[in-house]
Amino acid sequence: MSRVKSFILAAMAAAAIAVPASAETLRWGGRADLYSLDPYSVPSTSNLAFLNHIYEGLVRYGPEFRIEPALATEWKLVDDKTWRFTLRKGVKFHDGADFTADDVVASFTRVSDATSPLRGNIPLYAGVTKVDDYTVDIAVTAPTSLFLNDITNIFIFDAGWLKTNNSEKPTDVATKTEGYTTMHTNGTGPFKLESRVPDSKTVLVVNDGWWDEKKHNLDRIEFVPIASAATRVAALLSGEIDLIDSAPIQDLPRLESSPGVTVKKRTELRTVFLNFNRKEKLEDGRPNPFNDIRVRQAVEASVDRELINKKVMRGLARPSGSLIAPEISGYDKALDTYSPADPEQSKKLLAEAGQTDLAFTYTCMNDESINEEDICSGIANMMKRGGFKPTIDIAPRAVQTPKRSAGKADMFNLSWANEPTLDAYSMLAQVLSTKKGAMGVSNYGNWSNPELDKLVAAAAQEPDNAKRLALEGQALKIAKDEVMLIPLHQQPIAWAMLGTVKSIDFRADNKPRQWLTKMGQ
Repeated sequence: MSRVKSFILAAMAAAAIAVPASAETLRWGGRADLYSLDPYSVPSTSNLAFLNHIYEGLVRYGPEFRIEPALATEWKLVDDKTWRFTLRKGVKFHDGADFTADDVVASFTRVSDATSPLRGNIPLYAGVTKVDDYTVDIAVTAPTSLFLNDITNIFIFDAGWLKTNNSEKPTDVATKTEGYTTMHTNGTGPFKLESRVPDSKTVLVVNDGWWDEKKHNLDRIEFVPIASAATRVAALLSGEIDLIDSAPIQDLPRLESSPGVTVKKRTELRTVFLNFNRKEKLEDGRPNPFNDIRVRQAVEASVDRELINKKVMRGLARPSGSLIAPEISGYDKALDTYSPADPEQSKKLLAEAGQTDLAFTYTCMNDESINEEDICSGIANMMKRGGFKPTIDIAPRAVQTPKRSAGKADMFNLSWANEPTLDAYSMLAQVLSTKKGAMGVSNYGNWSNPELDKLVAAAAQEPDNAKRLALEGQALKIAKDEVMLIPLHQQPIAWAMLGTVKSIDFRADNKPRQWLTKMGQ
């Protein structure tokens, strides 16, 4: 059997259990499956974006990324440390329960729990109090309005449902802590869960009792994870799938020239980095060579960003020396610089550090960042020319995420879109700050820079936007000068769809919003 035929048969098999296509059914092919149905279980943009079809927050982003009402209709800062939210009346959960202040209290208590993987998304949160059935006060550590941005990803559960199902504590993908919420849902959003078979299909059906104005015409969404890029394309071209939200960039010319196929593409907010283990010792017991800045500088000197973009990303990425994309608040063009690759400089730096022919493991995933497997292979070869001896450890993110989170990877990839905050504070607070409480939750390298921490703390307390951004800029400069991370590029995104999809919302945050999708023949 030919390879192409095998791909097509695999695509048809993946979609074989779909109901007959109709104008109201969206068959959606994704690059990877969901981690969990619990939105608090992992700080993953893709996981949260899918679950936003089921769950909602107090506020949300509008079309221009401005904060607008969702489950809260009004809010105000009643003093420097308290936000008061007026809740929307008449909202029902999918099981028919009424939405009230008790649900907000239970949800914020759960997401801020010490074991919650998502607690880093709300670093300013200090506590929640019920005022009455439709009013809550949320205490914060600083008066900045960034708190509103942060909570766009904090979805609200039904307090009674959590208690009944022994789910008042969050689950955690990294530690494989599961519970009822891993496979069951009960939100207020535009779609309800009908069924889920992990690694096969997740089906949503329309919530006819949704409180908001319906702007879509969908009755049903069938989400099918298809890991193979070739199989995703074959499934689309054979008509088995209506939409793929991770169109492989190497296949874009073919898709763009195919009759009846529309391709949407742009650069994403997400920046892809190289990251280092910064513990005292590596997993094999050696003193950690990456704690020497010369070794980190040698890695950067060996990496050719332009070549990666040309050969691996087909010229569609944006090579970057900046830790954040230009669209993110806090971006500074002066920090968006990098030097051409220089393998000889890399060797010189390694020699100075006493680390000639440095061997280490480079942990990669084959289903997280765009073309990550090829990026890892290319960078490994570049580092070999620069005097390193890397060994690539590549596997799906379900296997690699626990290694990365637990600090068991010598060098690894990380990508960050600064969502939901859309401000440099997200990167600074969650990735670059010392790991303590809600700070540094995604600081998988376990580094610590007290000067940076002071600037981030000051930025959180600064109500003046210009002054806050100046403090953030100083912190970003420290991170760049210390080579805490090595930015590679802002990655491209592309969605491809059949003519059955008449309109779709496509933004730089790469979040599907199928409640705005319209189908038609």
